[in-house]
Amino acid sequence: MAPEDSSQEKHTSPQLDVEKLHSLPSEQQDLYLLTFTSELARHVSALDAEAATALQLPVKQEVLKIIELPSPIPTRVIRNNLGQCLAGVLNKGDRKILFETVNQLVELINASKGPKDSANKHAAVHCLGIAFETAGDSAISTAPLAGTVLLRTLKAASNHAGLRASVIKALGRVVRGVNKSMDDQISRDILKQARQLAANDKALLVQSHACWCLEQLSLHTPYFDNHSDFDKLQQVLWKALDASSSTVRRAASSCLSAVYVKHYSKSGGELAAKPKKLKKTKTAPQEDGEEGMQERAASPGPQTPVMSFTVTGILRQLVSQYCKPTTSNRSRAGIISTLSKTLRKLGEVTVEEEYGTIASQLFNDLLNSNALIHNRYRLLVSRKFVRIVLSEVVGKKILGESAQINAVRFLVNGILKDYPQSEIRERPEPSKQVLIGALDALTVLIECLQSASNTVADQCKEALLQVLEHPSYTVQVHASRCLKTFVLACPSQLLPCVTICMNSVKREIGQLSNSRKSPRRCLGFALGLAAAVSTAAQQPLYGSIEAYARILTQATSILKSSSGADIRISSIQIQVAWIMIGGLMSLGPNFVKIHLSQLLLLWRNALPKPLADENIGKRTLMELTFLAHVKECALSSISAFLAYNKRLVTVDVAKRIALMLTNTTEFLNSLPVRKTSEEPERRLNFSLQLQDFDLMIRRRVFECSSQILEINVSEAHHEILQSSILSAATSCFTEPDNMVSTSLSSSIASSTGSADAIWDVGDNSGFGITSLVRGLDDPVHAQGFDLGGQSGSPTLNLEEHIDQLIRTPVCDAPEHDALRLYVDRAFDMTPPPTGTGAIDAAIRVFALSVPLQSARVQSGTVEQILSQMSHNFGQQSTAKEIALFVNVSCALIETLFMSDKGPAGMNAVKSIDVEKAYQELFQKFLMQPDLAARRLAAQGLSRLCKCCGSDFTKKEINWLTDEIINNRDPHVRSGCAMALGCISSVLGGMAAGLHLKNMLGILTSLASDQYPAVHFWALDALSKIADATGLAFLAFVPSTLGLLAQLYVAESHGEECASFGSSNMEVDIPSLTAIARGIDSMVNVLGPDLQDNSKTRNMILTLTYQFQTESSSLVAAQSLKCLENLSMYAPGHISFAPYVRQLQSKLTSNDPEVLQAALTGLYNAMKRGAEELVATAETPIEEQVWLVLHEAYGQGIAKDLIHDWVHQSGISHIHLWVHRIQGILTKVKAQKIGPLSGQSAKAEIEPDLQDEEAAGFAAAAVQTAKDDPDKAPEAGQELLRWQVRNTAMEALNDILSGVAKDVDADDDSTNIEVLQPRVADMIKIAFSASTAGVVEIRIQGIQILGSILKIFGRVPDPDFPEATLLEQYQAQISSALTPAFAADSSPTLAAEAIGVCASFISTGIVTSVDRMGRILKLLVSALDDFSKEAESLSIGDLKGLSSNAQVMVRLATFSAWAELQIASHDQTYLADILRPHLAKLAPLWLSSLRDYAKLKFEPDITGAASTGALGTGLDVIYSSLNRATLLNFYQASWLSMVDAIASLIDENSELVFDALDEKTTTEKTNGLSHTQSHDINYRDEPVAFFFVLFGISFEALSTKQNDSSAVTAKRNLDILRALKKIANPAVAGMAIYQDAIFSEMMDTLARMALTEGVEIQTVIVGVARDLCINHPSARRETAEEEESHLSDDIDQLFELTRITVLILSRYIPNLSEMPTPSRSTFPSETITLMMLALTALVDSASVFPSVIRSDLHACILHIFSSVLTTPSCQESLVPNALPIFRRFILSLSRDAPSPETTSQLRTMLRGVTSIIKNAQKREMDAAVAAEKNSLLAGTILLTSAGKVLPANDDLVANFLYELLGCLDSAMTTKVAAGLSRSLLLLPTTAAQSGRSPHSTEAKIASTLLPRLVSFLVAPSEIEGTEEARGTVAGALISFVLSLPHPSAKNAAAGIVIPAVMQRARQEGEKTWPDTSGRLLELARREPALFKSVVAGMDVQQKSFVEEVLRRGGGVGINASAASHGRETAKEESAPTIALKMDF
Repeated sequence: MAPEDSSQEKHTSPQLDVEKLHSLPSEQQDLYLLTFTSELARHVSALDAEAATALQLPVKQEVLKIIELPSPIPTRVIRNNLGQCLAGVLNKGDRKILFETVNQLVELINASKGPKDSANKHAAVHCLGIAFETAGDSAISTAPLAGTVLLRTLKAASNHAGLRASVIKALGRVVRGVNKSMDDQISRDILKQARQLAANDKALLVQSHACWCLEQLSLHTPYFDNHSDFDKLQQVLWKALDASSSTVRRAASSCLSAVYVKHYSKSGGELAAKPKKLKKTKTAPQEDGEEGMQERAASPGPQTPVMSFTVTGILRQLVSQYCKPTTSNRSRAGIISTLSKTLRKLGEVTVEEEYGTIASQLFNDLLNSNALIHNRYRLLVSRKFVRIVLSEVVGKKILGESAQINAVRFLVNGILKDYPQSEIRERPEPSKQVLIGALDALTVLIECLQSASNTVADQCKEALLQVLEHPSYTVQVHASRCLKTFVLACPSQLLPCVTICMNSVKREIGQLSNSRKSPRRCLGFALGLAAAVSTAAQQPLYGSIEAYARILTQATSILKSSSGADIRISSIQIQVAWIMIGGLMSLGPNFVKIHLSQLLLLWRNALPKPLADENIGKRTLMELTFLAHVKECALSSISAFLAYNKRLVTVDVAKRIALMLTNTTEFLNSLPVRKTSEEPERRLNFSLQLQDFDLMIRRRVFECSSQILEINVSEAHHEILQSSILSAATSCFTEPDNMVSTSLSSSIASSTGSADAIWDVGDNSGFGITSLVRGLDDPVHAQGFDLGGQSGSPTLNLEEHIDQLIRTPVCDAPEHDALRLYVDRAFDMTPPPTGTGAIDAAIRVFALSVPLQSARVQSGTVEQILSQMSHNFGQQSTAKEIALFVNVSCALIETLFMSDKGPAGMNAVKSIDVEKAYQELFQKFLMQPDLAARRLAAQGLSRLCKCCGSDFTKKEINWLTDEIINNRDPHVRSGCAMALGCISSVLGGMAAGLHLKNMLGILTSLASDQYPAVHFWALDALSKIADATGLAFLAFVPSTLGLLAQLYVAESHGEECASFGSSNMEVDIPSLTAIARGIDSMVNVLGPDLQDNSKTRNMILTLTYQFQTESSSLVAAQSLKCLENLSMYAPGHISFAPYVRQLQSKLTSNDPEVLQAALTGLYNAMKRGAEELVATAETPIEEQVWLVLHEAYGQGIAKDLIHDWVHQSGISHIHLWVHRIQGILTKVKAQKIGPLSGQSAKAEIEPDLQDEEAAGFAAAAVQTAKDDPDKAPEAGQELLRWQVRNTAMEALNDILSGVAKDVDADDDSTNIEVLQPRVADMIKIAFSASTAGVVEIRIQGIQILGSILKIFGRVPDPDFPEATLLEQYQAQISSALTPAFAADSSPTLAAEAIGVCASFISTGIVTSVDRMGRILKLLVSALDDFSKEAESLSIGDLKGLSSNAQVMVRLATFSAWAELQIASHDQTYLADILRPHLAKLAPLWLSSLRDYAKLKFEPDITGAASTGALGTGLDVIYSSLNRATLLNFYQASWLSMVDAIASLIDENSELVFDALDEKTTTEKTNGLSHTQSHDINYRDEPVAFFFVLFGISFEALSTKQNDSSAVTAKRNLDILRALKKIANPAVAGMAIYQDAIFSEMMDTLARMALTEGVEIQTVIVGVARDLCINHPSARRETAEEEESHLSDDIDQLFELTRITVLILSRYIPNLSEMPTPSRSTFPSETITLMMLALTALVDSASVFPSVIRSDLHACILHIFSSVLTTPSCQESLVPNALPIFRRFILSLSRDAPSPETTSQLRTMLRGVTSIIKNAQKREMDAAVAAEKNSLLAGTILLTSAGKVLPANDDLVANFLYELLGCLDSAMTTKVAAGLSRSLLLLPTTAAQSGRSPHSTEAKIASTLLPRLVSFLVAPSEIEGTEEARGTVAGALISFVLSLPHPSAKNAAAGIVIPAVMQRARQEGEKTWPDTSGRLLELARREPALFKSVVAGMDVQQKSFVEEVLRRGGGVGINASAASHGRETAKEESAPTIALKMDF
């Protein structure tokens, strides 16, 4: 996989340097040879055909050279590599070397004589087999020679198990390669040897290979296709199926299934002649098929039937062998495996056609067999086997969706409906076992189909309710379990099923006295009722409060009436009642708390303090049994209560229940000594004795005790701990014989002597062993086990699952504990037998209570355990000892785990004595030969080390190492190795690192041990230590890696070793898996260091490549995990493309672990780049991923992979994804076709290419079928499962949602253009989905329609811009929405469709009401229906809605109309639609919001409500039950209704104000009742609904949501906008200014101002401004009123302005203590926000009380000053803020200014002047802009408030100095000139405004005049001053004209006119037009003045004036004025936005 591999030259082959090899140390020679052969194999695999032909001779020579090596010998790994090399060149090349190769290999085999040459002979045998398997069809003539040599070698290998296995495997390969041309005699010789080895060889590997050889003979030769040979073969295989090894059983089952499949015939009975035998054995058999046919046709002999099997025949043979009494459990497992393989090979079409036959035979012939019925364990195991075949294999893996529905119909109509006995005699009533099997199969099928089972819902419901009447308790439990699954899949059937069961219970209870009917019928209905009700919490839309209340009432009445009935009838009544109550417990605390006091009373009556001993003795067994039965039933309901209502378990409740448990324990202790048997007529239940009830009660007591202990109620703990429950629990699991029912004693006694171990006992009791240890005796899957952590079982394939069943002495079943029907546990739903369940619960109680006990009690408990351990078990006590050891180990491990992981204060080891006792126990268990006991002991020691500290750990590790050294027992050594690994795993990290060197030293020695169990567990411990210690292990990686590589190559650590004993152990405990795990651990330890260490990396890569070539699925999965880690740590050294293709090749694996590893690798590789991965992989990877999802029913990691893929590339590859999804939705999956019927006996066996054809998803076949029906494929085809199509729809929906978000965020997004061509396809997808048979797909289709409307609703049609794009699809959209309101719809679908209807209308696709058609009618009719007050409401044809569903649809309708109201602001046509309905809508919106407020804010109604009022006011009493459900509905719609109300308020609609002022409400709205009076007094508020609207809006702003940030921001923005309108005085009045409300609101707004974005801040500023402007202080009319509320007003107004300043401080420096991030510029949205904030501050200043107004003025001036000093504000904000600044300054100077105001203005002027000075330093980029803006600000200050300042103020003079100085700057001269003109004309402006000029204004003018004249006449060399001087000239002329007095005018004109003329003289003729125009204007307005001035000139001056006037012509006056206006406008108001008005 490394890149270096690709650099090899194609036409050169690696050559082995033998000299270098032998020069290396002996321990390195094997690794060198491994590296070379691995490299050679990889090189050959990379060759093409041409290169393989060229290199076949060199490769062959290298292979033979290695085979002949005397040392190092070619071991298994080397042999495999050599075989790959030969296979590669022979498969790709021209095979010229084939005969030579075969002959040379034969010579090598013959030449090897002694034991020293066995390894070379072994390698030659292997390579010979590979050569024939690859190219045998080209070497037919040499096959007899090879076969003879191999057979001779087989006889000589009697002492070498590995060689025998290789020889028989090679013979099978020869047969497979030569195929039908195999010689007859050689074939028979091989057959003889293979049969003998398969039946009698001691080596398991030889047996399995012999079975494989038999399979090849059967498949590839025609000589044994007769009944005689088949019978002999079958006898051999029956024996092989009874082997102890699962490997042998799998090989035998594979062989037998292959024979069945080969000879399968659909009809059977074909006739054909026997094949003619050949006389000469050396010649090949006749190959001409036609000649053979002619001979048979001419033969006069009698016709004999060809050996053929129908499905019935195959099943008959297997079932008959299965049901024989002498057949062992192992054989039965093998038979089931055979049947499973056979059915899978027969193909989907055959199995679908024969499903009825398969099911009937399995039910009637197998489950109904007398050999099984009378043995409980066999019966239960057989049930599980049938479930595996019929459900796991056939139902889940083989059947498609339509076939599953047909299978459901068969089970329902063909079996279940035959009970009770039908009128048709030909259809007898099915037996109990048949019904159980059918119900189990139906349950799994419904689980697979889920919502798709709605098509057969009515039939299923009818059948299941019929079967509930069955008198058998087991059938009732299974039927109830199936009913629960059915109701979960079809939620609409919940209420009908509950109602029917409830009525049936009532009917049957009344008929209990009728002896003609079974009294247990009502029990079945009660179980069904409880099971159905337990699903109600998961689907609240379909339940009924009234039904639940009736159930409780009925149950309590049954309990009350039971006291007067017969004892047997009463027991049934009590059991029924408590089952019904237990089922109701799943409704949760909101339901139960109302009746808790009543329940406690009922429980106390059922569990009283026991009677005295003398009274107990007077009771008969029947009465005692009755009492025990009552207690067990009551305890079951208590257990259900504790499981679902932990919140209600207060101290008092817990203490009461603990007391009841104590009473029950005392009752159990007072029962008489159990008898061996009781007469049936004296039993309460004919199948149960008093002992059985005893066990059932103990189980319940322990369960309830553990549940209470898990709830942290210390007082209740005390009650439990002080009782005798701990002692009883300890006795329970330490005396397991007492937990075994006496009816099983005979079975135990008979099985003890024959069982090898307790795991083979098979009596469904196992001497009382706990069921917590399942799978512990499986070493292969041992690495993930942790009992204390309750880790899940490893992923098992079908074969492993079958094998695990027979390794368990106890088989579980649903009928063992009916409580599991309605109480879901965290563990498996299927419960163990009663006794085993009691032991499991006792262990749990023990683990929870011991850590809480005192040291004294702990010591006593340990002594009790030790005393039982010392009991003498007798000669046959091995299995009993193991059971006790396992139970004690489990209890102690759980205890230590709880001590470590449980709450504080729990300590399981509180004394040295306890610690020592635990240690001794675990050490004793560690010595046991039983694997499970050793593993438990290792876990226990590790937990004990963690609890007892480092000193104890050190001592324990030293003890383990000493024991390994001193004790040679392999069991002890392997157990100690396990313990070392577990200690490291549990301690982890540094704690394990302290002992690392010591442990590694001993484990590396054990890893080289020859005993397989020892080195396997040593290697497993090494990997655990490496994983636990991490980097601390880094220094030991090279040595450990070298050891692992050497062991991998070594023959002793493989299954092909010489000793059959070691080989057998390696078969079951493969060291290779441990080595592979160790390599993966090394990779994780090295991590990124792999990139630097090339030697280590190359060795790991070599080993990883080798693992990929191994046949073990576990090793293959581990190699994929290694590659995954390598690709993460060293991606540069892993070729991405080969790695991806390797993962892709594993996607078709049948092994779940390999498939899981491949999917995980792909998932992580996809993070590198989804589309890159798809492009790198081979073409069908997309289809493969979807097919994997198809097989997984739309769940698992494949779904996560697709979601991640969509997340990565959904938006960037929109077009491609729409195409992909459309393909998936229309893709058909070709069904796999089995063998051709009737042709197997005479047809040649050809390579099966059909599977490869089927892998193409049959796309081409579908097209062919359309084009030419005659060429249509024979296989059936159907769409992918609905779960897969639903996932594809979800992906499309996610993509569209992403596009919608992208478009909202970016108006320039191109995604709409990309997606636009696919609109038709997407609407087609949505339309197709709307008619699907599955509600989930229909919902996805509706949601896709909504997304399309949102994205494309207003997009114009590119061809017809005047119309929208979606207008042409109106009919399709309308048709897609209509089915959502059909009778088969669902409330969720209808609610979604209502929202889409509103979206369609509001987007403007159609604006005419007449053209909106049925979409508008649907909305109007929904509004009409749901605005009524009725108990049962409907929408369209969807009827029978529950109360919750009605609320959901009602709110969806109101929300849809609210959306229309909101959209009416932009879409005016909506006003006509809304207008007729607003009067109805406004009150409905408000009442819905009030209901939401009550649900959200009012406390739950508690048990104070009278329980007697169940018949009335149920909605009120149980409102809290639906509170969480209803809140979800309201939360989804309340905001739109608030926005709608706010929009009506904004429109000042009278309708909404009338609704807001309403004082009464209707009796019932939205499912919640209301009275005429309200809890809140609204009379002092302007509108009644203000607090409702404000409260829910404010609460939503204050509560953190789990949505994404974008969604939350959008929601908050909408809420704030609505809140702004709600705060309108017309709605809110003065209420919003109340202290509590105002302070909370300010805190929330301040938080949002600091954390939210610009949009929300903009709305916050608006809210604060409106609240400030409308503040009551603004409307105070008298000073007294103002003074009385002054303090409150000040605080609130300052809070409001603080919000605004807080927002400004985020963008402007110097406004807060926190640093503000620097910005170069501001976005337009931010500029708008800051301008709004400044405006709000200025507006707010007008309403501030006069006392504090000056403080706000100072704040505002400081803000403006900060804005002027901020560089980033100069270009964008300041020009826009200056008009606001001018308005503010004018407001300051409007009235008589105070001294504070004058001081503030002077400070501002000083600041402006300082800014000008700093800007002139040019130390920042925006210095020029800052200077100009400051000049403008100062001028605005002087022009607006100059009259406020003193005339001789130095600050004014300083500013004027800076202003005049700016005239001489090129950058500011124009601005300064314009501003100077404004200041110069200040007196004129004052006069024009009707007031006399202020002295300051006159002073400013007098200061400016001489400086401006000087500027005009003094020439300047600065560029750009010409225009400024023109401006100044105009200003001076205007100044002269503005003077009021003639004398002043004369004086001024005498100065100004000469100055103007001097400028004209200096600057030349270019200024004459301007000068002429201004002079003429002066002459026109003041002719006398002009004449007098000119008259005073000398002659030269006069002539110059005349010349200027003549030549200038006065034409420049208008141009000059215009130019002046333009310049002034440009300087003062830039930047501006000019609207285009010339359209």
